[in-house]
Amino acid sequence: MSVYSRRDALKLGLFSGTAAGLLAAGAPLLKAAEPTPAAPAGKPNSKVNGVQIGVNVPYSFRNNSMDAAGILAGCVQLGISGIELRSQPIEAAMGLPAEFLPPQRGRGGQGAAPAGLPAEQRAIEMSRWRLNADLDKARALRRKYEEAGVFIEILKFDNFYTQSDEVTDYCFELARAVGARAISCELQVADTKRIGSFADRHRIPVGYHNHTQKPTEWETAFGHSKYNFANLDVGHYIANNDTSVTDFLKKYADRVTHLHIKDRKRGTGANDGPNVAFGDGDTPIVDVLRLVRDNRWQIQATIEYEYPLPPGSDAMKELAKSIDFCRRALAS
Repeated sequence: MSVYSRRDALKLGLFSGTAAGLLAAGAPLLKAAEPTPAAPAGKPNSKVNGVQIGVNVPYSFRNNSMDAAGILAGCVQLGISGIELRSQPIEAAMGLPAEFLPPQRGRGGQGAAPAGLPAEQRAIEMSRWRLNADLDKARALRRKYEEAGVFIEILKFDNFYTQSDEVTDYCFELARAVGARAISCELQVADTKRIGSFADRHRIPVGYHNHTQKPTEWETAFGHSKYNFANLDVGHYIANNDTSVTDFLKKYADRVTHLHIKDRKRGTGANDGPNVAFGDGDTPIVDVLRLVRDNRWQIQATIEYEYPLPPGSDAMKELAKSIDFCRRALAS
């Protein structure tokens, strides 16, 4: 992370109110300031100096069973205008029966959905439904979101590698219907050649998300397809690699669909570093955001809320603090 003197930080406007007082008292630099309680007037706008701040939803709301209307309301409340959205709430809004979906549970035990059908039958029924789905309903949902000022930039799929070719084609068609410029899924490098062939045909990038993977696995995926990209999770990268995440971003910016922004400590030995509030860890969030800003890269900075809830707080309050941290970093 860039090092600023306390005087420079104050001049840059990185802090205000209580945060400025803490700074003068010797607190660590670049802590997340308390956000403005009221939602922005009019439609949300989370683009700051050319960088789209986004949120991975509904995951970051800690309720994976939240419906499309609830997700939209949460985004508007937070002033977020670009998102990475999971497929489940979209397909539920299109009419997918709940029993066709795997059980969805938000972290902390929130939002449990019925278990529904046995797994094998559920997969069969869901595939059958997808191959007959009305994509006009997805387009209608897109219009509803965009009229409210929220754009679905990234469409996230779970269990992406297990689908038939026909269903995989449907997934790309669904992405286009909701206006997504990319798909995201977990990185399984052995399967990226097959998925990359679909991405090339549909001309929609797939951003592969890292956990413990090394940069060489992305490089292998890049070699399989022009449209194989990275969903670079900067927090996971720091916790699991001893190389520079900013160097990786500089080298492969043209192959990054979006970032996952979180703060983590560096790992020790075989143990991953923990998730912590923005500004408390080793992740160079400010440097990463300003690299995107200063180079005018069209890469969404997608907040993924994972650190423990402080006593008396909730996911919306912590997301607001994280968004405010990113806004301040990009504005100065």
